[in-house]
Amino acid sequence: MIPRPLTPFEGMDIRSLIDEQAAVRGDHPCLIWEPFEGQPERWTYAEFHEAVRRVAGGLHARGVQPGQRVLIHLDNCPESIVAWLGCAYAGAVGVTTNAKSTADELRYFAEHSGAVGAITQPKFADLVALAAPALGWRVMTETDNGAPAAPVTAVFEPFAALAGEQAPDRPQDPWAHFGIQYTSGTTARPKAVLWTHANALWGARQCATNEDLRPTDVHLVHLPLFHTNAQAYSVLAALWAGATIVLAPRFSASRFWPVSLKHGATWTSVVPFCVKALAEQPRPEAHSYRFWGNAICEPPWDQMFGVKTIGWWGMTETIAHGIVGSPHRKDAPLSMGRPAPGYEIFVLDADGRPVAPGEIGDLYVRGMPGVSLFLEYVGDPDATRAAFRDDGLFITGDRVRLGHDGCLYFSDRSKDMLKVGGENVAASEIERVIGAVPGVAEVAVVGMRHSMLDEAPAAFVIPHADADPGLEDRVAAACVEALAAFKRPHLIRLVDSLPRSTLNKIAKADLRAQLAAEAAA
Repeated sequence: MIPRPLTPFEGMDIRSLIDEQAAVRGDHPCLIWEPFEGQPERWTYAEFHEAVRRVAGGLHARGVQPGQRVLIHLDNCPESIVAWLGCAYAGAVGVTTNAKSTADELRYFAEHSGAVGAITQPKFADLVALAAPALGWRVMTETDNGAPAAPVTAVFEPFAALAGEQAPDRPQDPWAHFGIQYTSGTTARPKAVLWTHANALWGARQCATNEDLRPTDVHLVHLPLFHTNAQAYSVLAALWAGATIVLAPRFSASRFWPVSLKHGATWTSVVPFCVKALAEQPRPEAHSYRFWGNAICEPPWDQMFGVKTIGWWGMTETIAHGIVGSPHRKDAPLSMGRPAPGYEIFVLDADGRPVAPGEIGDLYVRGMPGVSLFLEYVGDPDATRAAFRDDGLFITGDRVRLGHDGCLYFSDRSKDMLKVGGENVAASEIERVIGAVPGVAEVAVVGMRHSMLDEAPAAFVIPHADADPGLEDRVAAACVEALAAFKRPHLIRLVDSLPRSTLNKIAKADLRAQLAAEAAA
């Protein structure tokens, strides 16, 4: 048996990074909170270290053991970062869940992960109590992202109750479990992507390097903290560099420039929705941004906003950017960049051969599981095995074009994956909910173009012969009950039949083409 190789982080875990930065940059601003309501707050690196350490101590005091999971169901707020890293500091595993989740989705996350407790905020408290009544303890923040707390009927302890003395020391193991994110794939339920501490440190180091982050940088974080982008590309990268994090509750087009100018922001990540919204806002004559990060390099809007955009490609499973542009060299416009250091990137045709320049193929990645790739899908060894080819290449499900210039260009996603306003959505997850509605004989979900979200779900439903006239309304109601808002179909169409391809499979390409033709008309 081949022994496990050494990692770049032997004898380290996330405590190493937090402790070191507190020691060498103790007085430097670490976290600045800019709420929409309430007063801004700030923590130096020393103060942030103390806040994280006290949460770790409080978790230990209530019996949370290393390796146990804690549900973290929060919008962006200071507590979301402190709780997430406090869990890791204590050796526990933070399960960061999508704040848009329904009770059904949240119940699955809590039960599947085996969470022992939950950290949430007032507006989600009753939802958490309903979805996960068996949790051993429940804690909630004092406010809702700085706003006055929403009314709560369930019993929760205040977030301050988590503060405790220092947790006992333990060996610093880079292979210890760090965090879990649930990500949509080609299955009916999201898969639980498990990161190790080495994964977190890899993401911190690689993203900081790829982004040319410096101790003087100010990184504006407005994308949701339960996603890899905000976790690794932004927060962990900024901590590695010793930079300052400015945290907003969410993206706001009207507040983006005032907050950016107030703090001299030099870095941020944007998605197409953000750019479209900012294009409608007044733009300052001057700002401090050095770079923006996005899925494509040097898009046309760079000239409009006076900033260079570094393109990248990555997944929750790859931790950091597997493909990335350059902060110092001119990138090919609209490309994703080139293979990032630390990954082997392959673009292969249907026969497994490398594509020629100008051709499109399937994207595969080779890395080290537990370091540069995720460790596993929790509780699903079959899915973990299925995610890799026999030769160890990770199957991304994306298709890309190898440019004649050597850069990589995104082509399309795996056929049953949608990208809704920056959120990955599995068509199968929506089909699972609709297919369970009485009166539905068959359903097919595809993506249709959307002016702001880029893509939105559309559901084609074949009713049973005896289905009642209210089927469409009942399908819509079921989606509201079981699916987060961004997963719900924007179109529900009852049809007599669906187009078929070989082996009687639904020809979803035909459905997408039909919707595109209707939109064009």
